[in-house]
Amino acid sequence: MRPRPENALRRNADMRRATVLLLATGLAFVGGARGAAAGEFGVSLEGGYFGMTNASKSAKAIFDGTSGGFTGGGSIRYVLARSFFLGVGGHYFKRTGERVFLADATSTPFRLGHPLTIREVPVYGMVGWRFFPDSAFVPYVALGAGQTSYSEKSIVGGIEDPVGQRVSKFSGHFMAGVEWGRGIVRLGAEFMYTTVPDTIGVDGVSKIYGEKDAGGMSVVGKIVLVP
Repeated sequence: MRPRPENALRRNADMRRATVLLLATGLAFVGGARGAAAGEFGVSLEGGYFGMTNASKSAKAIFDGTSGGFTGGGSIRYVLARSFFLGVGGHYFKRTGERVFLADATSTPFRLGHPLTIREVPVYGMVGWRFFPDSAFVPYVALGAGQTSYSEKSIVGGIEDPVGQRVSKFSGHFMAGVEWGRGIVRLGAEFMYTTVPDTIGVDGVSKIYGEKDAGGMSVVGKIVLVP
């Protein structure tokens, strides 16, 4: 039985309308996805490892063979134009080792048994670039600058001995990381290199080793909240 011409015309018209509707929906979805990236606001909680690699000899002497420990912090970022973003962040590092005696840079450190606590708190602003902003997997790089607070505290015989300096110095930062996800909660990882020149090296172990930069490298995991 042959179909009537009007039925065929009606089906063709319906197919055209459906095609136009699907195309319009797809374009709206793509436009909405791209628009959501611009103006995006995110807050991250971060935790991982920080190593004082710029003064690794001094750190290893004080911390008995390792150059760092746990670090925690967070950051806030705002995406201006899909890929370009601005942000601020900060980390906190604190670890207790021991004061040591060092005859010269080639001798073995002799541990004195007196606790020595080092605290480092960098606070910085940053500018960065996000690659593949429409993807669920977004790599990024950033450069930052700020201030790092550095302090040392030692306890000798139960009494605090102010052996170290308490200073705040300019610091530079380079970051490279990734974020994964499209929802409100996303996951990420970040590598950061920090330089804090002329912070140490005035006295003690760092002077003997000739190390003046209290910066180093950190690797952290991130939980990112995007309202």
